[in-house]
Amino acid sequence: MATDTTLKKFLDETGRIAVFTGRFLNEWFRPRYEISEFFRQCYIIGYKSLPLIGLTGFIIGLVMTMQLRPSMVNYGVESQIPAIVGISIIREIGPIITALIFAGKIGSSIGAELGSMKVTEQIDAMEVSGTNPFKYLVVSRVLATTFMLPVLVLLSDCIALYGSYLGVNIKGITSWSLFWNKVFTNLIYADIFPAFIKTFFFGFIVGIIGCYKGYHSSKGTEGVGRSANSSVVVSSVLIFITDLLVVQVTDLIGYG
Repeated sequence: MATDTTLKKFLDETGRIAVFTGRFLNEWFRPRYEISEFFRQCYIIGYKSLPLIGLTGFIIGLVMTMQLRPSMVNYGVESQIPAIVGISIIREIGPIITALIFAGKIGSSIGAELGSMKVTEQIDAMEVSGTNPFKYLVVSRVLATTFMLPVLVLLSDCIALYGSYLGVNIKGITSWSLFWNKVFTNLIYADIFPAFIKTFFFGFIVGIIGCYKGYHSSKGTEGVGRSANSSVVVSSVLIFITDLLVVQVTDLIGYG
């Protein structure tokens, strides 16, 4: 009985998210377009997330290189550290870690912000005043997360590789040009293109889930906290599922 109830809640929530996503797609193409709000959200979501994303990327590149070195030395392939780290970061570690950090920071922020507006009836007030709150609050934020996360991933990858360069030179000497030559010589189109494309899906997931949870928040301040928390949890799970699907698809079409 409990299993049936849990399954029913899961399917009901999935259906509501699908309807919410369909409404987003419908509202996206209909004027009036909130251009100024979109750019404001890009600044908040993208630029203000850069310090945390950059710091995370730098630590990942540095620590990964330092942890990898002993094993590579034992096998006599220490010179291949830049190539291995570069492929690992660009193909998988960079997009996934950045997306999870992004979900934790931005997903929870959107869920809490819209949740507080919902429980204090600010969204209802916008509807009464003739403003389209869905267009202004949801569409602008989802588009901003969709387009800003790929940019943040690119920057995070570059910073992570710079951290790797410093890690390589802690116990050795590798020139700047040789390091980057090792990284890019071993990269192919199939390493870069799928990894970049899936970041758009990750950004869309963070935005749509955060907005959905916040837009349907209830039960006062307790509901706001629950919305922020569930935004991060659901977004993170969907990011992993999407990444798994992308890997399978790229393997089938010959990009793996």
